Amino acid sequence: MLSIIVPTYNEENTILDLLIHLSDAIGPSDELLVVDGGSSDKTISIVEENGFTCLKSPTKGRAAQMNYGAEKSSGEVLYFVHADTFPPATFRDDIEEALSQGYESGCYRYRFDTNHPLLKINAYCTRFDRLMCRGGDQTLFIKRDLFDELGGFREDFMIMEDYDLIQKIQSRAGFRIIPKNATVSARKYDNNGYFRVNFANLVIFMMYFAGLSQETMVHAYKNLIIHPKFD
Repeated sequence: MLSIIVPTYNEENTILDLLIHLSDAIGPSDELLVVDGGSSDKTISIVEENGFTCLKSPTKGRAAQMNYGAEKSSGEVLYFVHADTFPPATFRDDIEEALSQGYESGCYRYRFDTNHPLLKINAYCTRFDRLMCRGGDQTLFIKRDLFDELGGFREDFMIMEDYDLIQKIQSRAGFRIIPKNATVSARKYDNNGYFRVNFANLVIFMMYFAGLSQETMVHAYKNLIIHPKFD
């Protein structure tokens, strides 16, 4: 049984298309859970009015929302999908194949929903097995027992929570980079430009590996990146 967990916060423009895409590919015993962090737009009503399950997380923040979804789910395998990321329609078979090969966790490569030539370079790099080439936008599947053993996502992490968990997974178990592409929104690049976003990402990576605090990293990121969902 596969439990798909989608954390949301003000995703009214994309959430229904994503849920239809995901629901078309899952089996009858699988479950699809949206975990909302207090959206002020129509996200929750869109999810519920179209017959999908929406959980209201007691704590806002992607790490907390994904942990809450995992806690409330029933599947033997957890699959975390960001609201602006569309995995291949074959994701269920791809995950099952990776598990049958002995992998306990993994992700996809990705491509952006634009033909911007520089973004094709970023996307190409996601085929390499390096931490800087990973990220939550590539989706993440993980066996529940491994997720529980590792303690899930760190809820004190407001940023880089996915990298922290992937680091722990790779030190403990086999991690599969499925050689297919998830499709990721380029909205952050549209709002800021290619070089600004990549500079911001580099700064945050350097701060993360230098051991700086979450508060310092979030403050720096908000100063570097324009994003309509930042409070």
